[in-house]
Amino acid sequence: MQISDLPYPDPGVPDARSGPRFLLWLGRGQIGGQLRSLGWGMLHFGGVAGLPYVVGLGVDAVVDREPNRLLLVGGLLVLIGVAISVGDAMLHRTAVTNWITAAARVQQLLARTTAELGSALTRRVAAGEVVAVSTGDVEKIGWFVEAVSRFLAAVFAVVLVCVGLVVYAPELGVVVAVGVPLIALAALPLLPRATRRADVQREKAGRATELASDTVAGLRVLRGIGGEELFLGRYREASQEVRTAAVRSARMWALISAIQVALPGLLLITVVWYGASLALEGRIAVGELVAAFSAVATLLYPLRHFEEIAMAYSFSRPSAKRAARVLSLTRTDPAERPAPGGPVAEPGAGADLYDPRSGLLAPAGRFTAVVCGDPDLAGRLAERLGGHAMAEPADGGAVAVAGPGAEDPQVVEGPSVLLGGVALDDLGLDTARRLVLVQDKDPVLLSGTLRELLDVPASGTVAPGAALAAAQCADVLDALLQSAPDGVDDPMEARITERGRSLSGGQRQRLALARSLVTDPEVLVLDEPTSAVDSHTEARIADGIAALRSGRTTVVLASSPLLLDRADRVVLIDGGTVAAVGTHRELLHREPRYRAVVTRETDEEQGLAGHGPELTELEALTEIEESA
Repeated sequence: MQISDLPYPDPGVPDARSGPRFLLWLGRGQIGGQLRSLGWGMLHFGGVAGLPYVVGLGVDAVVDREPNRLLLVGGLLVLIGVAISVGDAMLHRTAVTNWITAAARVQQLLARTTAELGSALTRRVAAGEVVAVSTGDVEKIGWFVEAVSRFLAAVFAVVLVCVGLVVYAPELGVVVAVGVPLIALAALPLLPRATRRADVQREKAGRATELASDTVAGLRVLRGIGGEELFLGRYREASQEVRTAAVRSARMWALISAIQVALPGLLLITVVWYGASLALEGRIAVGELVAAFSAVATLLYPLRHFEEIAMAYSFSRPSAKRAARVLSLTRTDPAERPAPGGPVAEPGAGADLYDPRSGLLAPAGRFTAVVCGDPDLAGRLAERLGGHAMAEPADGGAVAVAGPGAEDPQVVEGPSVLLGGVALDDLGLDTARRLVLVQDKDPVLLSGTLRELLDVPASGTVAPGAALAAAQCADVLDALLQSAPDGVDDPMEARITERGRSLSGGQRQRLALARSLVTDPEVLVLDEPTSAVDSHTEARIADGIAALRSGRTTVVLASSPLLLDRADRVVLIDGGTVAAVGTHRELLHREPRYRAVVTRETDEEQGLAGHGPELTELEALTEIEESA
């Protein structure tokens, strides 16, 4: 795999059982690149290792006054110089390629997992951890993958130098052969402590990142309540904790680096002192002393890679553990899924949507409204209706968000939603999402033109203009044109800023609704699609959805009477299961729990009402309809 070939056509199925297994899987996936890097590394380090011996031969040739041998040594030096230069350049090239391709593979895997899980991801993993994995952790994992081949080449060079010295100058070679392994292993006892300090630093950095992302996301609210200074103070404290942890981690790595410099220096002094005494006694030639000195000095270069591989593994192991944890997340447990007996037939048009867990039935071609007293329950129900439902807690509450290093919460799997009797979990993810589209209560608008925003996979039946009209986006189009540069007179060419920040909450919500209507899926699930608009606009949107989606299955989770009154049927969910079914007005008259959710009146207020809550509600509906 070359950089020009990225992205991978298929990044593969990772071994996400643990961090080390994930790193091993990545390395196996790059055998060709690793072997190329190792080959060029052996050429480079072999030249570096052979240089001292050639220099020693040259010194002996000068001492013995043999010009022909000196000429031969000069030729060898030229060849070694070429080998070192070419090997170094190609080693760098292949190593960087391995780094980038490994990081790209991890990023593709993370993107695929994010797309599969959707909003369920941040319910299982803290947002700060997701950011840390997709940014810094990806680089650390790629660093270790590419450092392996350079480390193996450095080991080859060290062994070559030691063996060469034992053969060339046995008395000095034995000293070097004994000292080098001690130097390589000297920092080993310090690595666990350095790793723990690095883990603490990354954990605190992840928490600080999560706090920063939460603060930015809620900045508008914080300004409204004057809480900027409070959160700024918290972030300052978190930043200082990260700084302190980083300093403690750096001190340990500085100590390891000092050992890697001091011990080879002591070995060099020992070799020079002992070699000089041997030369004075006439037991070794001057060239052998020069070769031994040069070889030990040369060892400082490959020995640095021993420290680097230790650092790379120490930093990448927890990063790989976090990445493996994210990549191992699934909406359902594959071990509990029945083995497929063959390809599952796609349900035909006009299929009912049924949720066995709650008992909710959305008849084909009907506008069904769902009322839940618990907004979190409504959000989880909307996710489940989209197929590939995420794991839910055994007690029915919200899934706990796991922080860095935390264990997965105890969850149980709910039965799959059925579309026309076919489990959506048994269908491919692309097929399930083409058939059933879910728009949650906080949809995201991507930056770009309005035309690009509405350029989504769709049936082609609903035109963008019709979707914008149904979502009551006329004022949104005017606002986009007013903020557009001179010369832009088509609102479809007007640009939307990042996440639509230049628009109000209601305007963003209506654009997201128009985008969902354009797709024209077989089943459309909307979670509170009008929570940020006024009553008159909401009434017109309800009419627009009912008219545009006529004959198509539509499920709206809401508690607004204006939406509920336009629905063909209304379902009340209480305690996670269906409690009542009927029209909005029928349920207002006969179902107290429904009235409590829709009118937001307490039992005492309902008992004191003069004409009953249902009459007050109907009068309000009539008045709004007439004014609209």
